[in-house]
Amino acid sequence: MTASLPETMRQIRFTQAGGPDVLAVETVPLPQAGPGQVLIEVVAAGVNRPDIQQREGKYPPPKGATEIPGLEVAGRIVALGDGVDGLALGDEVCALTISGGYAEFAVAEAGQCLPRPAPLSLIEAAGIPETYFTVYSTVIERGRLKAGETFLVHGGSSGIGSTAIQIARHHGARVFATAGSDAKCDFCRDLGADAAINYREADFVEEVKRLTDGNGVDVILDMVGAPYLTKNLSALAVEGRLVQIAFMQGYKVDAFSMTPIMMKRLTFTGATLRARPKSEKAAIAQGLARDVWPLLEAGTIKPIIHATFPLEDVRSAHELMESSTHLGKILLVTGR
Repeated sequence: MTASLPETMRQIRFTQAGGPDVLAVETVPLPQAGPGQVLIEVVAAGVNRPDIQQREGKYPPPKGATEIPGLEVAGRIVALGDGVDGLALGDEVCALTISGGYAEFAVAEAGQCLPRPAPLSLIEAAGIPETYFTVYSTVIERGRLKAGETFLVHGGSSGIGSTAIQIARHHGARVFATAGSDAKCDFCRDLGADAAINYREADFVEEVKRLTDGNGVDVILDMVGAPYLTKNLSALAVEGRLVQIAFMQGYKVDAFSMTPIMMKRLTFTGATLRARPKSEKAAIAQGLARDVWPLLEAGTIKPIIHATFPLEDVRSAHELMESSTHLGKILLVTGR
């Protein structure tokens, strides 16, 4: 089933790896929804760190996926592929995409679409999928965070961090965050963090131990990588879980002591989202619909939007992301 559609659309492409200057707008035919997929008329798309890495040539899309960047969108369904049930033309949704979000129309798997939460506009809803899928699958499912436990997220003012603070808090955890300035720490506390640590001025390990009477935290979500590995292990409580989701400052560690892992019976795990099978992503979507969507529908939690840019100003959006001065999400708006 297909609505009346234009023949072409605008999208963002780069033909070589490089800085924000390699990004450009081009006009191309609309993509087609395949079996189990939908075509979405995109109102807004999220900008995420993996988009920067893809542009730099460090994070290519999986085989068979479009090379157009963009991992999340929100908009209206305008075409249904074969075998799609439970969705209809005109439905307003936000969706996780394997790529292709930086465009006026994007294809998404039907199982990775979720309804726009009532309190949010479609532009705001575009800030949900990538971070909420990531946080729910890593902190709640893989990290097994329970009510009454303590949780630490690094980069608390980022899109991932602002999402993790809210979800963990409303999951019943005591929440700590690290951030790189006093203003960012204030932002984290305003979102519900019980404590925020300026890592430029204090040792987060010592602060965590002080805040927990020497016990450490139960779960850590880390995006920094190698420089934090030993510190994270030291900051964990007995039976603690470290979940790694990125390596922004490196992925190789020359040497570290495994003693804390053994003595404290720690779990060191990690996960990526983009390369996971669509069946697993659909299962994450079902968990979100059950456990998190009621909070979004009630307005209890929400994506924090720092800035929006027109699609054609994608370079400025990437420059802002690379500056790390933003608080929350950065979005591209198509004007549709």
